[in-house]
Amino acid sequence: MRVIPFGGLGEIGKNMLALETNEDLILIDSGLMFPEADMLGVDLVIPDVTYVKERLKKLRGILITHGHEDHVGALPYVLPALRAPDGQLPPVYCTPLTHGLITVKLEEHKLLKKANLKMVEPGDTVKFGNMSAEWIHTTHSIPDSTSIAIKTPLGTVFHTGDFKFDHTPVMGGPPDLMRIAQIGQEGVLLLLSDSTYADTEGYTPSERHIADTLDRIMATADGRVIVATFASLISRVQQVIDAAENNGRRVFVTGRSMMNNMRMALDQDYIRAADDPLQPLDRMRKLNPREVVLLTTGAQGEPTSALVRMANRDHRHIDIVPGDTVVFSSSAIPGNEQLINRTINNLHRLGAHVLFGREANVHVRGHAAQEELKLMISLVQPEYFVPVHGEYRHMVMHSHLARSMGIPPDNVFTMEDGDVLEIDRHGARPAGQIPADYVYVDGLAVGVDNVVLRDRQRLSDDGVIIAIVSIDRHTGKPIGRPDVVSKGFIEADMSE
Repeated sequence: MRVIPFGGLGEIGKNMLALETNEDLILIDSGLMFPEADMLGVDLVIPDVTYVKERLKKLRGILITHGHEDHVGALPYVLPALRAPDGQLPPVYCTPLTHGLITVKLEEHKLLKKANLKMVEPGDTVKFGNMSAEWIHTTHSIPDSTSIAIKTPLGTVFHTGDFKFDHTPVMGGPPDLMRIAQIGQEGVLLLLSDSTYADTEGYTPSERHIADTLDRIMATADGRVIVATFASLISRVQQVIDAAENNGRRVFVTGRSMMNNMRMALDQDYIRAADDPLQPLDRMRKLNPREVVLLTTGAQGEPTSALVRMANRDHRHIDIVPGDTVVFSSSAIPGNEQLINRTINNLHRLGAHVLFGREANVHVRGHAAQEELKLMISLVQPEYFVPVHGEYRHMVMHSHLARSMGIPPDNVFTMEDGDVLEIDRHGARPAGQIPADYVYVDGLAVGVDNVVLRDRQRLSDDGVIIAIVSIDRHTGKPIGRPDVVSKGFIEADMSE
């Protein structure tokens, strides 16, 4: 058996991992990553699935742990790339809320009719050739999050997905620790465990921890309260609605992805609201500002998001005014800090009161801290251990934790994207690498070449000079004086 990560190891985002036997191959998750600052013009980064395309006959399905973008966001690009010769797209297995979020996403890309989405519930087991997978209920910052236990001919591989042990979640029940422990007692060959906060001591607070903060903000704010969060963070959206209703405020929504996900969550009863949050925005003007809450996208400072348009005074319906309170109910994804800071600065310039960061207590982590990671290892009792989902420093810390929990050092493997771990009856060992490059999405173009990015970087550093010369097609000689245009090279008055 081969374990191959295509994304998410050594970085935050684009999570995807393959389990491959001689006959079968399954993928776990298919996420995107936000571009780094030097990826000029790039909208998204997705995993390179060339290795899987070359083995399409073995592909049995894509198994999804939960509905966040870094786990499902690449599906609109990966599914067409993995189309079978008969035109069929590979099946995607996911829990109900994740199914709804993926449905919205594929509908936007006009892929829903061709897609093969299969809904599973925690406790369900599905067979994939000589492997089978069981979804186990866990808790994260989004409902319907799961771990997946995959039975292979060599033993069970347990993939935690993103998790924390939240015993008082906003939606759904607490994590199914009993089933996780049972699987551990039955014997686990390999544990693949979330490493995002492996460098954080203690435990991660419950999602309910911020309910009092949101309630206090709604009660004390003199004007409108504008809350920016991830469109897929359904439980946080419900908390905002609850706090608004507790304080006599009406909820409005802006941002395409927020509106689409809200509509789906309302239709499927994941979100409950006394009044329709999707009412037209112009109705806000008829209300006292103290009666208004606005949910919006843009918590990561995305340039085209609704909040950033407000901060730039470019939103068609909403102007930021003194007295507005803007709440960033999220943590900064690495690489987005500059965009977020720019947005916060612009909001302050417009007179808004901005709440952001740990001090404001408007966000809690969605990932396990060290004590929860140790508990997971104790419950699963794996023979081998691979940290996943994190920067390299996170995975190194997680590897140290695993060794401190009694896993032999030779059985702990700190891998990166493209590394191959081979397991057989004789043990586990590194087995080389496969291509796992970044695939850049720029508008409708998928797979923008590195050369293009280098050229863009050169243009941004050095500028460009364009010479315009008219040539007589009969004589081949220049006609008139040539024009020379420079952009970003020297000042305009010097270039004339």
